[in-house]
Amino acid sequence: MEAEASLVQALELARKQRARSFELRVAMSMVRLWRDRGKRNEARELLAPIYNRFTEGFDTRDLKEAKALLEELT
Repeated sequence: MEAEASLVQALELARKQRARSFELRVAMSMVRLWRDRGKRNEARELLAPIYNRFTEGFDTRDLKEAKALLEELT
């Protein structure tokens, strides 16, 4: 649970700083953790809105990975 608490703090900080790329990376880490713990719905609910706020850069590694994670969780 310590890892999850750290990720929650990092996610809050990224949102406070309006650092979308950092928020996406932290969310993907949280999603992988939750996926591995069987929290697939929660993982998708966290990642989908963050991913959907992006309007460009879909050829970047982070957004490609986020898309793949979302597809895996569907």
